[in-house]
Amino acid sequence: MAERGGRSVRFLSCFLLSFVRLSSSTHDVTAGGSPKTVDRQVPVNQQIALREVVFVIQSQRNSYHSQRAEQRRAHLYNQAQSLKQGLPDVVFLHELSEYDGNWGILPALPRLAEGYCRSSSWIFFLEEETVVDLARLLGLLSKFSSGREWFLGRALFDVEATIIHHYAFSDEPAGFGYPDFIAGWALSCPLVKRLADYVKYEPPKSDFTIDLKHEIALYIWEEGRGPALTDVGEFCSELHGSPNTSHCASTVNTYLPSCGNPVEKEDLFVAVKTCQKFHRDRVPVVKKTWAKDAALLEFYSDVTDPAIPTIDLGVPNTERGHCAKTFAILRRFTSGDVTRAPWLLLVDDDTLISLPRLRRLLRCYDPSEAVSVGERYGYGLSQGGYSYITGGGGMVFSREAVKRILSSDCACYSPDAPDDMVLGMCLNTLGLSVTHSPQFHQARPDDYPKEVLIRQSPVSFHKHWNIDPVAVYQQWLMDATEPFQRLLAREFRQEL
Repeated sequence: MAERGGRSVRFLSCFLLSFVRLSSSTHDVTAGGSPKTVDRQVPVNQQIALREVVFVIQSQRNSYHSQRAEQRRAHLYNQAQSLKQGLPDVVFLHELSEYDGNWGILPALPRLAEGYCRSSSWIFFLEEETVVDLARLLGLLSKFSSGREWFLGRALFDVEATIIHHYAFSDEPAGFGYPDFIAGWALSCPLVKRLADYVKYEPPKSDFTIDLKHEIALYIWEEGRGPALTDVGEFCSELHGSPNTSHCASTVNTYLPSCGNPVEKEDLFVAVKTCQKFHRDRVPVVKKTWAKDAALLEFYSDVTDPAIPTIDLGVPNTERGHCAKTFAILRRFTSGDVTRAPWLLLVDDDTLISLPRLRRLLRCYDPSEAVSVGERYGYGLSQGGYSYITGGGGMVFSREAVKRILSSDCACYSPDAPDDMVLGMCLNTLGLSVTHSPQFHQARPDDYPKEVLIRQSPVSFHKHWNIDPVAVYQQWLMDATEPFQRLLAREFRQEL
């Protein structure tokens, strides 16, 4: 069944992506207008050498992810040996410096410019699962003058203005393209050098890093003063070896981590934060959808309600933040009185989540390590800030991570402080990195590109605004294959 479902997802991903990418032509994407074709048939002296391209893997410190990055580097080295041009520079982003915020790209640009752009022409960014065909990539980059500022990638577009992009380009959201990181993306070194200087005195307008790929594109574009993303058809997000990828300089090894059997239900303790005013509307949704997949689950409220049941931790409800409540839950989890499960999931009462998918994901991580997993946000990354797991999409902690937090001097600076950000500050102070998974989502499905959600097999969404939460759960989270089949049928009818 799993193998058949994997083939189905691969086929459906390729089929649906074909609706939005029908050729390998190249376009400049301009905000507020349609893409325009870029004439790349310009004279070039010769194909660029491998030494002119620096590969930056957007890696993470966690042991599982660093191992995946090592495998990606080995694949690049194996190809380089066959080209007989020597080994290229391959940089792990998490090893570029001690600063944990380099994943935000902008903080890393000064080091990349200083360390690599003196002798190279291009910085090519890739994720752990991005498969690069070196020969095709060199041929592709040779078509662009490396003396100019270039921002190359596979373009994603918003269908409608979305909260995760601060409702940017509300008049024409589909007019602004931003890079699909999993397909790889490239910056010419003249652009890297300029940005490296610029970011020192002109940080991003927002202190928050929410959707990095969109925010990078906005920063580079600089309201029309900088280059827009050039949409390159040879950067592909289809699976490696899929039909119609013979032209691709990049493809994807796998969309989902596969580390064996899921962790046991009893190994995951689920804590749901709620309050009395939501007992009648939000809690029933939890029970009707995903709660049945939990072996160990408790609802924490400001009152005891035996009908649910809820547990009153003695912490008054606050309108925001909930830091005091969260730390009380952490202490209860480690007390030994409730559970000895190695994993803790913290969610809001309006979080929608697939526990079976989460348990499959957690098999990739070692609970004896201090692990925190979810959707990673950043605060003040360009000024030495910190990363945190945003709470609405669900925060997952190993027991070891919770112990490390509670044994430190970390505490809420007020009862209604934002719990997810406080925990991020704690982990940063302890020198512990948070681990990002794109399967977690702080917002609703409509706030993300549909083609990206299809390949992710989402673990979570958040908020009940203007949606039927039960219907969203059934479409996107209830089963590994049915949502994609229904989506395909709907898209096919629309095409007809």
